[in-house]
Formats: sequence, structure tokens, C-alpha cells
Amino acid sequence: MKSRAPTYWSTACAELAAADPVMAALIACYPDAVLGDRGDPFQTLARAIVGQQISVKAADSVWARFAGYAQTVSPERIVTLELDALAACGLSRRKAEYLRDLAGHFADGRIDPARWKKMEDEAVIAELVDVRGIGRWTAEMFLIFSLRRPDVWPVDDIGLQKAVALYYLGGERPTPKLLRQHGERHAPWRTVATWYLWRSLDPAVVQY
Repeated sequence: MKSRAPTYWSTACAELAAADPVMAALIACYPDAVLGDRGDPFQTLARAIVGQQISVKAADSVWARFAGYAQTVSPERIVTLELDALAACGLSRRKAEYLRDLAGHFADGRIDPARWKKMEDEAVIAELVDVRGIGRWTAEMFLIFSLRRPDVWPVDDIGLQKAVALYYLGGERPTPKLLRQHGERHAPWRTVATWYLWRSLDPAVVQY
């Protein structure tokens, strides 16, 4: 993962800190802020599918077997592989189908990363959730950690819910509506606010 912070990071931190004392304190506490860049979009999304509902260790093991069998983890290669062969790598039949569907979307141009620079966040999300096995949360994590969009606020994320409850709501878990409303105070830098709120709950630098 690349470690250079996005160009907007220092501006976002300054504006968030000036507007919100909680953010000011968190930003001061964690000077190691780095929002990594996962690189290749297809492999990033494929890893997200492989890792669903299993531990990081198990996901790494399955990914190693899958990548070793595929030899080249590219859309053009994955669409040629049989589902039974993918399942033999430790993937569930459903995840094997998801990976083939993802590869098909890339191979036939329904997903084209070259278009994303000109697309709004919601348009990218809509394109991604059209793939079987990719929901809104996964699409939002992709926007944050791969595209590094500055203003993503993942309302369904449990870590974000916990942190907002802890720092702003006296421990009471927010409803989705309340969390969306709360996020408005951090716009247009909601990605950065999310990163620091996550960071405050985890001793390790947040990655996806």
C-alpha cells in the first residue's frame, strides 16, 4: 500500500480542527495519519469479496491459493476459470460466482476505472453495487481507500457508529438518519473525519 497522504489531507485537517473541538483533539493525537492507496482496482475489489465474513488470516490464505492458481489476477484471466476450480482454492461457490461476475464487469467494460475520475461518488457506487457480492459498504470503502475520495461518510460502518456515539452522543448509538445529519458538520471532508474517528478506536493505522 502506498503511504503518501492525499493532497487535500492537510487542508482538510486544518478546516476540521477549526470547526470542531473533537476533531481538533483527534487530529492532534494521531500525527501518523496516512490514507493508503490500494492500487489495482480489480484486485482490490476481488480481495474484498474473498475476505467477506472470514478472518483476515483466513482471507490471506484463500487469496494466496486463489492467486497462485490464477497465476495472473486479471479480469481477462478470471473469466476463463471454472467455478469448481475456484472453489477448490477455498472459495465458497457463491464467492467464486461473485469473482467471475466482477471479472465480467471489468472485461466487458461495464466497469471502467478510467471513467471514475469524472464520475460523482454516487455514480461510482451505483456501478460497483451492480456487481454481485458488492454492497454499498464495500463500495464506500473502495471510494475511501482506493479512489481516496475526500467526502465519504459510510453510515453503515460499525466503527464509525461507535466513534460518533462515544465522542458526540454520550455513548448512545446513532440511528442512520442521525448519523447522516451528524456527518454534515464534517463536509466536505467526511472521509478525513471518518479516518480519525476510526483511528481513535484502533491501535493500528486503519487500512482496508
